[in-house]
Amino acid sequence: MSTRGRSAQGLWMSSGLRTLARVITVTALLAAYVALHLAITAVETRQDHDRFHDGAARATAFTALVNRYASGDPTARAEVGAARAWFEENAPPGRARATVAAATDLVGHRQGAAARERAGALAADVERDRATLDQDLRTQTQAMLWLAAVALALAGPSLRLRRRRRAATAEAVRTVGRFAERHPPWRRPLFLIASGLGYTLFVGGMFLVAKARRTDMDVPPVAVQLEMLPGGLVAIGVGFLILRYTRPRSTRNAVAALRADGRRPVLYLRSFADDRTAAQIDDGQELNIHSREEQLAAALRAFGPVIAVGRPGEPLPLLGAARFYLPLDDWKPTILRLMDLAQLIVLRVGVGEGLRWEIEQVIATQPARKLLLLTPGRVREAIDSLDGRLPVPLPLEGVATDTSWISAAVTFGPDWTPQVRAVRPVPDPEAPRGGLLRRVRTGLETIGEPSPARRTVRAMKAALAAVGVRGRMVVMRSDSNMLVTLGKGAVAIAVLVLLFRLLELAGR
Repeated sequence: MSTRGRSAQGLWMSSGLRTLARVITVTALLAAYVALHLAITAVETRQDHDRFHDGAARATAFTALVNRYASGDPTARAEVGAARAWFEENAPPGRARATVAAATDLVGHRQGAAARERAGALAADVERDRATLDQDLRTQTQAMLWLAAVALALAGPSLRLRRRRRAATAEAVRTVGRFAERHPPWRRPLFLIASGLGYTLFVGGMFLVAKARRTDMDVPPVAVQLEMLPGGLVAIGVGFLILRYTRPRSTRNAVAALRADGRRPVLYLRSFADDRTAAQIDDGQELNIHSREEQLAAALRAFGPVIAVGRPGEPLPLLGAARFYLPLDDWKPTILRLMDLAQLIVLRVGVGEGLRWEIEQVIATQPARKLLLLTPGRVREAIDSLDGRLPVPLPLEGVATDTSWISAAVTFGPDWTPQVRAVRPVPDPEAPRGGLLRRVRTGLETIGEPSPARRTVRAMKAALAAVGVRGRMVVMRSDSNMLVTLGKGAVAIAVLVLLFRLLELAGR
């Protein structure tokens, strides 16, 4: 490895420090978010207190009106109703408003004595309501100040860790930043909100369909078919259409992925011809909307942010590794520099002179344990592509063929001794036919059956562990895409809720 590459490595964040930085940042943001809500609530309470400041005088006037009516003055009846309107508009929900409403109703039913008795407690109720407002205001203000203090106390460490993360990724960002796509700052949050809505509909539809198929329900079968099942299918369909449009537009590019993480990247190399296979969604195995590459990239994020060169001319980046785009005539220096900076180089064996050059450069310039090979389902293709390029031939003859995607994950010891972990073959059930209902039913019946992507991730984890490379929750991460995007959508919605409350406060 070059001296420049070694010197850059000292700046990178460790996984533990990155986790600590995220915990501190999330805690600070949550504290600030709740403090803002409490500040808005405190302002609203203060406004309620100010509107109710002459409640005692209004209570005296209302009691006098009720006494007049009870003493035989029928003209006071209309004035009692007008006095009640003031309390409905200005009094907080509490004792005083309830007392005024009850006394007014009694006046309306011509029960003057009972109305007088009820209105006699109004002055005391007003004082209790004012005391409650004062106490609420003190409690809200104190809680807001404490949370603001926590947010401010954590802001310093969070900003320092953020600067360290940015400094760690500066060279990698410069390397790929010239080629990453740029979009308006509002684009990603907007599509994240829409993706969150799509996920909510999709998951809700799955729940309704699963519940409709239960045999132990009390709902008659006809009612289930006419209500829950169609509703669930419609929700799944609408959610899927929303996600199909929004998810490619809400994904991070390589620069954003590097800046958000701080660890050394995982460089994913493959032939562009393999993108179509990697973009497949294995919905024949389970009800799923995430592609194979998405699941693979989610698992690899246990080691670092996953970046890859995008296929030139593609209108939208494929989901999975964060893309950047290189010129066709000057891409090799960038790839060589990223190999030096990478924590791990994942290379999906395929055809093409560019890919063969990349294999040769990894072997010539990088430590053996940095390389993770993913061999294609047709084992003969892998043997032909790697022929003479590895220091030690790969023992792939005993690997079972899985024509759908990947057949084996291979890592290497210090002397380039291969550690081959075969991907367990996927059963080839009959593809579901007959439309969306049949496909949903088949998917629900096979939930829990490992998909090709999950089987590949398991083999990959075992191969990396064989050379001492271990990550946290590698297999679990492969199924985390839905939760992560739901979380991002929830954050965006939470920001909208805060903005709505601010606009509502301004209009009071």
